[in-house]
Amino acid sequence: MTWRLRLAALAMALSVSTLGLAACGSSTSDRALSGAGIGAGVGAVGAGVTGGSILGGAALGGAAGAATGALTDEDDVDLGKPIWD
Repeated sequence: MTWRLRLAALAMALSVSTLGLAACGSSTSDRALSGAGIGAGVGAVGAGVTGGSILGGAALGGAAGAATGALTDEDDVDLGKPIWD
């Protein structure tokens, strides 16, 4: 495996594992906002590591994180109160 392929696999694994943690907070909007922030960060890093568009990676990661946060329930994943509370 080439180093680019290894980095891409690592970035993908980190992205997938982070989506499970993307939703924290008690309301749907809190969970969507925190998910969008985490997803955008992971997407930007993943795109940067793999040589893709950082802005595109952040947009896709943010959208996936926001959707994950909005669609999960507080009982599914509970990481405590958001920092803005």
